Formats: sequence, C-alpha cells, structure tokens
Amino acid sequence: MKALVTYFSQTGNTEELARSIYDVITIEKEITPVQAGQNVKGYDIIFCGFPVHAHSVPVKVHSFIKDIPEGQNIAFFCTHGSLRGGQLPKQAIEQAVGLAAKAKVLGDFGCRGKVSPQILEVLSKRPEHRAWAEEAQSANGHPNAADLADAKKFALQMIGKSTDLKHTMDSEEDD
Repeated sequence: MKALVTYFSQTGNTEELARSIYDVITIEKEITPVQAGQNVKGYDIIFCGFPVHAHSVPVKVHSFIKDIPEGQNIAFFCTHGSLRGGQLPKQAIEQAVGLAAKAKVLGDFGCRGKVSPQILEVLSKRPEHRAWAEEAQSANGHPNAADLADAKKFALQMIGKSTDLKHTMDSEEDD
C-alpha cells in the first residue's frame, strides 16, 4: 500500500493539516504540494487538500483533481473560515467530488483555519460579505489540536477504506 498526501496552501493551514495526516499514516507515503500534471500512478490512495476560496476549490487545484485517473481512490480535506459543517465548505467539497468524477471518492474532511487579516479587512467592508467576515474572525487559532486529532482519525479511516477496497479487488482477481 502506498499513499500520497498532496495539498495547496497559502496561509499554512492546509499544509499543517496535510502534515498531520501524513504523520499518522503508517504505510509507504509521500507528501508534496499539489501540481498540475503531477504523477499519481502507483498510489493506492491520494489525500488532496485545499483551502476553500469563495465556497470553491482553488483554481490551482482544479486540473490536478480533473486528471485523477479513473478508479483512483481519493480523499479530500480542506480548511475554511466558516463554521464546521457550514454551507460554503460543503459546496467546495461538492465541487471537488464533481471534478473527480472518474475517481473513487472515499470521504472528506474539513476544519476551520485562520483567514488572512487582509482578506477579512477587504470582505468586512462589503455588505454582502460582512457576516461571513465576522464569522471567519473566530477561526483564529485553527487548525487547533482538536482539529489535527480529527484529521488524523479521518486519515486512518480513509486508509482503512482503501485497504478494504484493495483486499476486495485482490480477492475478485483470485476468483
């Protein structure tokens, strides 16, 4: 079994989550920033992380996700300024799943992450974004120890799912 943990991070939140996921994985593994055209062959599972940008997957991650080979196991993780379980991060995950239409999406995980003060300042001046900017201010201090512990649990669950799928496929090939 082999895992790839790949991520796009601007403020360090998503990279911190990626490193936490990487640290708990006990199979052969690699961690690297997301790149278009990145070779993903030979991995049993790919963890792909990104910050939510305007309730979407960042453009820099689109082509990577679209290029995931058919049947490839993938698990998404993201950081965002919204409350956990909020509509905006859900929309970003739905977009990621849509971009990965050929892959086998095993699951997703999201947690809060500190939003750049410059972004908060700009958005707080716009009436249509003011409420979100106020909500996002409370994301300071995230990801915290509890968020990172939850990310580790998520990673172990996804490795378990991937292992189960691999064993099922191996058994079918033996029949």
